[in-house]
Amino acid sequence: MSTFLNMRKHSALLPVAGQKALALIGGITALGLATCVQAAPAFDADSKWMLGDWGGTRSELEKQGYSFSLDYVGEVGSNLHGGYDHDRTARYSDQFGLGTHLDLQKILGWDDAEFQLTITHRSGNNISNDRINDPRVGGFTSAQEVWGRGQTTRLTQMWYQQKFFDQKLDIKVGRFGQGEDFNSFPCDFQNLAFCGSQVGNWAGSIWYNWPVSQWALRVKYHLTPDLYAQVGAYEQNPSNLDRGNGFKLSGSGTQGAVLPIELVWTPKINGLPGEYRAGYYYSNAKATDAYKDANGQPAALTGEAYRSSSSKHGMWLGVQQQLTTRASDQSRGLSVFANATMHDKKTNAVDNYVQAGVVYKGVFDARPKDDIGFAMARVHVNPAYRKNAQATNQARAIYDFDNPDYLPPQDTEYSAELYYGIHVTNWLTVRPNLQYIRHPGGVSQLDDALIGGLKIQSAF
Repeated sequence: MSTFLNMRKHSALLPVAGQKALALIGGITALGLATCVQAAPAFDADSKWMLGDWGGTRSELEKQGYSFSLDYVGEVGSNLHGGYDHDRTARYSDQFGLGTHLDLQKILGWDDAEFQLTITHRSGNNISNDRINDPRVGGFTSAQEVWGRGQTTRLTQMWYQQKFFDQKLDIKVGRFGQGEDFNSFPCDFQNLAFCGSQVGNWAGSIWYNWPVSQWALRVKYHLTPDLYAQVGAYEQNPSNLDRGNGFKLSGSGTQGAVLPIELVWTPKINGLPGEYRAGYYYSNAKATDAYKDANGQPAALTGEAYRSSSSKHGMWLGVQQQLTTRASDQSRGLSVFANATMHDKKTNAVDNYVQAGVVYKGVFDARPKDDIGFAMARVHVNPAYRKNAQATNQARAIYDFDNPDYLPPQDTEYSAELYYGIHVTNWLTVRPNLQYIRHPGGVSQLDDALIGGLKIQSAF
């Protein structure tokens, strides 16, 4: 389970399946309590699980190599001011998830081998879709990161991992997303611009983040204890995004492969942890030009098909570093982070993105596990993509912004978020937040938006 939780992702399952899982958990809990009343009971604030330790059964299973998780993330977003639609309302979205992690060394005697299976389900609505962003062109960020990729049930993880040569070589194969290993980033903020693998947020047509999975291979090698390099090969199959294909295992519809490579350094600077990432991705599938036809002219004006490119590429940089401690407790203190991505200007809507922020854990001695975070981001739209919208309006002879058929040209969007994380118990964290969006969706005609949010994270 630790592997699943450390991904800092969110997941869900169908109501029927959820009822069956809870019934099973209830039965195991009753059995466990009859045998070991000393274990953490349900709703114990010090337990890492809301449903407790099943009378000691859960901890005993973990010792034997069997870990189980049932997690929940819920997010509320409300447009307090500005945006596309000033009519104030609130939207709610959530994820439930059921996962199991098997330590195959303990279970089968296979040295340094493990298996992960995760089923996820998303539901709800997103305030960004029609209140913050202009529905005619959509947006790039999301005020509720937990929403997206189809509000449906998916097989999100099904992989086998094997280590060799004293754990220097690490091979992972099965179904999973790029962001699990490449360009990885925590997901405590609620705005998508500060949550998870950012490449997938700006090159989402080829890079599929959680909860979408595809057939994949990742190979990691530790050059030194704190420096490793990794390469991967991921199926590029748009049909995996379809709501009805959450459990699709066939390769039908595959267009090519996404090939990322990354170097990761995890030093201890003044005894404090850090993580530094630099990577590059290449897609060998055909991609469509953002603006021009085969003759180099604006396709929206000529009416000809957009020219095709033989590939798509980009790169990223990421930094996370703890700077201070508090009261000699290394789990508390100030950390800084920054991320940047750059993308193919011929084919991608976003050509570059930058983000930076700070997180302080344990600001108050009375609340040592609470955290506070602040971050800002800039999303820049590819000029060719913007020109294509202008050419489309010209071809239609539509120049009035209020015309329903007008396509607002998009430029640069700025986002900021401030949150305070309340560590209610070891199994429940609540994060109220405020988000500010300048030029939502990169549309300068829209009023800047102020969003009130609430993020709930729980482990059952």
